[in-house]
Amino acid sequence: MVDKGTKGKRRRTVPLIPEIRELVARRLDVIGPDPMARLFSGPRDGRITTAVLRDATHWDEVVVELGYEHLRRHDLRHTGLTWMADAGVPLHVLRKIAGHGSLTTTQRYLHPDRRAIERAGEALSAHLSGPRRAPGPEVVPPDSPGRHLRLVR
Repeated sequence: MVDKGTKGKRRRTVPLIPEIRELVARRLDVIGPDPMARLFSGPRDGRITTAVLRDATHWDEVVVELGYEHLRRHDLRHTGLTWMADAGVPLHVLRKIAGHGSLTTTQRYLHPDRRAIERAGEALSAHLSGPRRAPGPEVVPPDSPGRHLRLVR
């Protein structure tokens, strides 16, 4: 799906996950073949503004009822990008999906949780204790205390 009305005025392509494809297909049947038609529109067929979205979803009431009064709609964008990063989507791909001009901006959206950090440590430990690749030009004896450190000249 392509969104051309981004804040940065950049065209971006976003993935359509299987969980929402049926919904999008039904909408496409309704709006027809016009490539300029909006998939979803606000009042009077305009853009969906943040105010329209807030009112249509009863956002303020829902977050209070759930006990998340501090939660903003934009936080869901952070959550989505973090989930994609946790799923292994590379940073440069996330940047394109988000429509960001720089990787630095995209990195500000990623919030790994404690478990993700623990998994990173587990991955490092597994890597260090796993089978070794064939040595390169410089061989470090296996019983050397610095066997994981290699001097590059």
